[in-house]
Amino acid sequence: MRLVHYGLGDTMKARATTMTEKHSNYIPALNQNWLTPLFDPLLRYIMHEDIFKRRLVDQANPQPNERILDLGCGTGTLVIMFQQRQPAAEMVGLDGDDQVLEIARQKAKQAGLTTIRWDKGLANDLPYPVDSFDKVVSSLMLHHLTLPDKRRAFQEVFRVLKPGGSFHIADFGPPHDGVMRFVARYMSRLERTADNFRGQIPLLLSEAGFSLVEETGHLRSAFGPLSLYRAVRPI
Repeated sequence: MRLVHYGLGDTMKARATTMTEKHSNYIPALNQNWLTPLFDPLLRYIMHEDIFKRRLVDQANPQPNERILDLGCGTGTLVIMFQQRQPAAEMVGLDGDDQVLEIARQKAKQAGLTTIRWDKGLANDLPYPVDSFDKVVSSLMLHHLTLPDKRRAFQEVFRVLKPGGSFHIADFGPPHDGVMRFVARYMSRLERTADNFRGQIPLLLSEAGFSLVEETGHLRSAFGPLSLYRAVRPI
């Protein structure tokens, strides 16, 4: 993953470590580090990630030479899907968890994708300069963030996107039927999903300065309703 070439090297790694220490609110992929090996099977067999992630790839529609950041990339499945869809795109995966980043590197290596860049960092303090990316994508990461950190993360995404660039999200969203309302009532007690279930994501994106904010689709899942969103940084 070789998106932004500005000589960070060990300095960036040290900064990422410092950020992790400063932000005690950080939650690993399944809340506890010892559950990380279960992350991929859970998403594959229970959350049916292939369905919503392919819809997210279709929505973002990666083009040759675009620079695309996966915010909270986890074990790298989405980054790999983007790179396979568009080999000429420059893909970067960013996550705050060393363990999942190592899994992502190994998965990419096994898939023969050696140009993906994997960075350590946090969504609310992105280690990139302004106007770095054509697109930013995020899948099932935002619900880990507190409300203030969601606001800061959206401001950071706005900052690193180029004018006219787009932000594409797949995450928990408002329920659209009775079954999902029932599941959402229970799941909203866990982690920080209540903002998502209340449909706050579009409002927060608009507050950060994005335009053309819309919920582009929704799906059911075992853990609650999922929504896809799109937003654009104005030119």
